[in-house]
Amino acid sequence: MFDIAFTELLVIGIVALIVIGPERLPKVARTAGQWIGRMNRYVSQVKQDIDRDIRLEELRKMQTEMKDSAQKYEILASETAQGVEGAVQQETASISKVMQAMGATDEGVALREWEKLRETPTESPDGSPLMAETLPQPADAETIEAAPPPVSVAETSPAAPREASA
Repeated sequence: MFDIAFTELLVIGIVALIVIGPERLPKVARTAGQWIGRMNRYVSQVKQDIDRDIRLEELRKMQTEMKDSAQKYEILASETAQGVEGAVQQETASISKVMQAMGATDEGVALREWEKLRETPTESPDGSPLMAETLPQPADAETIEAAPPPVSVAETSPAAPREASA
């Protein structure tokens, strides 16, 4: 920021030595160094405060953007839920109308008859028997005991190796 060359610093030092004197120059230099250090710390503190404020403002902007997007998604989700709920109610109403119409007509099967059919699957509505599944009958305990035991293969010992004669 300040362009001070080495020669300019040398001229300032010589003038200070002449004006202040050799006895007081070290004390004045120390005091000037302390003031410069304080000024540097103050400037760095101000820079940090400004950076912190800038970051805080950016975070606030991001927070408002996130809240806005979350609110949009909540609205979208509630609209979708309402649409699905309405569609389910419409389908339920149409199914109940169809069931009522089927119960009211002579050609359709009434709901009570359908329940009756589901309870007795081996008979048809006109009374004729339906094909029943023929399941194998469980074996009696006597037939299991009378069955011969499984055949076991007799173990044979392996033949001893023959010695070759020479």
